[in-house]
Amino acid sequence: MNTKLINEDIMNRNTLTQVLFITSYPPRECGIATYSQDLIKSLNNKFSNSLSIKVCATEADEVDYKYPDEVKYVLKTSIAAEYEKLAIKINNDKDIKIVLIQHEFGFFHLQEKAFLKFLTEISKPVVIVFHTVLPNPDEKFKINVQQIAAASEAIIVMTNTSSGLLTNDYGVPAQKISVIAHGTHLVPRLNKTSLKLKYKLKGRKVLTTFGLLSAGKSIETTIEALPAIVSKQPETMFLVIGKTHPEVVKNDGEKYREMLVQKVEELGLNDNVRFINRYLDLPELLEYLQLTDIYLFTTNDPNQAVSGTFVYAMSCGCPIISTPIPHAKEILTKDTGIIFDFRNTNQLAAAVNRLLKNDKLRRNISRNTLQKIVSTAWENSAVAHAMLFDRILGDKITIRYNLPDINLKHLNNMTTRTGMIQFSKINQPDIGSGYTLDDNARALVATCMYLETTGDRKIVNKIRKYLSFIKYCQQPEGDFLNYVDKDLHFTGQNQEVNLDDSNGRAIWALGYLTSLTGKLPVKLIADAITMIEKSLPHMRTVSSTRSMAFAVKGLYYYQTAAASPENIELIKTFANRMVQMYRHESGKGWEWFESYLTYGNSTLPEAMLYAWLLTKDDVYKDIALESFKFLLKQIFNENGIEVISNKHWLLKGQKAEKFGEQPIDVAYTIMTLSKFYHVFNDDDYREKKETAFNWFLGSNRLHQIVYNPCTGGCYDGLEDTHVNLNQGAESTVSYLMARLTLEKNVTMM
Repeated sequence: MNTKLINEDIMNRNTLTQVLFITSYPPRECGIATYSQDLIKSLNNKFSNSLSIKVCATEADEVDYKYPDEVKYVLKTSIAAEYEKLAIKINNDKDIKIVLIQHEFGFFHLQEKAFLKFLTEISKPVVIVFHTVLPNPDEKFKINVQQIAAASEAIIVMTNTSSGLLTNDYGVPAQKISVIAHGTHLVPRLNKTSLKLKYKLKGRKVLTTFGLLSAGKSIETTIEALPAIVSKQPETMFLVIGKTHPEVVKNDGEKYREMLVQKVEELGLNDNVRFINRYLDLPELLEYLQLTDIYLFTTNDPNQAVSGTFVYAMSCGCPIISTPIPHAKEILTKDTGIIFDFRNTNQLAAAVNRLLKNDKLRRNISRNTLQKIVSTAWENSAVAHAMLFDRILGDKITIRYNLPDINLKHLNNMTTRTGMIQFSKINQPDIGSGYTLDDNARALVATCMYLETTGDRKIVNKIRKYLSFIKYCQQPEGDFLNYVDKDLHFTGQNQEVNLDDSNGRAIWALGYLTSLTGKLPVKLIADAITMIEKSLPHMRTVSSTRSMAFAVKGLYYYQTAAASPENIELIKTFANRMVQMYRHESGKGWEWFESYLTYGNSTLPEAMLYAWLLTKDDVYKDIALESFKFLLKQIFNENGIEVISNKHWLLKGQKAEKFGEQPIDVAYTIMTLSKFYHVFNDDDYREKKETAFNWFLGSNRLHQIVYNPCTGGCYDGLEDTHVNLNQGAESTVSYLMARLTLEKNVTMM
């Protein structure tokens, strides 16, 4: 995909690619209306600088809805002449480049011929999203679907099952079909106990179902199973969330809901069932799902292709018990939920009781569910749609990712009175993992960058905290220990691991802080200088390549605050050692300092660049340029950036692995590219910097976001088939450093 990152104000509204969604749309109440609104919101959040999304709202009756501004046209689907009028409007609208139709057979069943004619008359590329694909079609139905497919440039379905049906039962070419899963919301993982207290459910085991009610939902199956559940789990509460479907109310009134209420009374379950008879706003709905212990999906329709309700529940970590619709059979496994037969109350009761009595099993399923569903986040759905638009329109479109707002929420959550905690479980800080000098040194750099970029002095308290932690780690001889447990005891790891690299990072952080003289309290600057001076005798003895590189970076900044010949002399000592390493290992096709590429690779040429900037010794500059060029050739390709795997280092003469990519390496590469661009003004560095940052936003091997805009955290990396959901200190701070690097017009790194 031809992607760029939007920064500054280089775009204007005239260059946007307009996509017209033909769909039901709020305030109309239906699942597809909500789906489209969520998808459009996500597309706007990620690509509003390259895409303009407009809507043609479909209406089935005479109700006149008051639509939001994005609604450009309205289609009365029951009137044949309206289709022809809309086709003419679309063809004459030069701004519209592509038309996407959210298709449900019920939308167009009164005017099937008019709809087919409409598709053939549109002169713009058409994408059809089939929300339902029925198996074993009769000949008439099969031909109808084939004609829709033939008139479309591309088809989107939400499950592999639906894709298989289109190819096998309808003969639709596989290359025309894209599978883009139903989107789900990223949630902040709030405390379940607090939420139950908020909604007056303290001490209850909560079962939940939600959605617009109709007889097809088979809610009675759960109610009939409840006596067998309550007899073993009397604290059970079943929440039925949602109002009755408007079409049902129009035709049958509230008969179905009244039947359910009567059944509850007959079974003596008034204390175990709560009807929430309204359409919940999304934040409230997600809170209810996060307090849910088990989510129940029931239906009488075996051909229901997809359910947005249970994937929303999965995004909140709910264990799922579901009837065997194709979507459930495809996405649920023994590790993520339980499937039971249609209307089988005995199976449902047994499944619920099994999960309710086993807290550990529910927690395991919850974690597995989150891992299973994370790839379907609306942000990833937006990326997949943008990639499809790009494939269809080719040179007529350039997809540009929006820069996310700078978000310190997860940094704040991970920081205690002591410093920054090392690891998290998902986005919950794991205090048992303790603290490290490495993480707090990087956090010090990031918060100094934040102060420098935003001028927000509230961050000074965190700067002081991270600096104090580094001071705590410094030993009487001047060196630093790295590992500290939650009780502030240095751990045995400090004797088991070489700490040279950690010491180098400490110098980098302390030196960077000193460069903010005049912007930080004098006491903080003085403390950092004292620590640097105390550490230098020890640092002279290190020989680790990365330790020396980090130290050069720190001493470069320290020189701006406290210039001295001794600093220059030590920088030259380190740089000369690196020159010798480079000359020993490099050769044709391997212009590098070592016989392998490991982690933090870009820091090495960056250090040589800093050495040249201070000394003007061209040997340093030449090696900086040669080695960085070599590194970039290894990690950039037609897919963007793929940094060296942390599973298998790249040895000279071998091929790189394609998984185990970590945010820290991407961030360091961005920082180095930014400095090289600032020094040499070569646009290739700027373009690669933007390409590398897009890795966090979804332009990567898995086409999934690595930065989580909901929490402000960053996932711990790309594995073979999935992202690592934990959002630890290293990843979160690395993303923040990368984001702040792009925020600056002139890099300071």
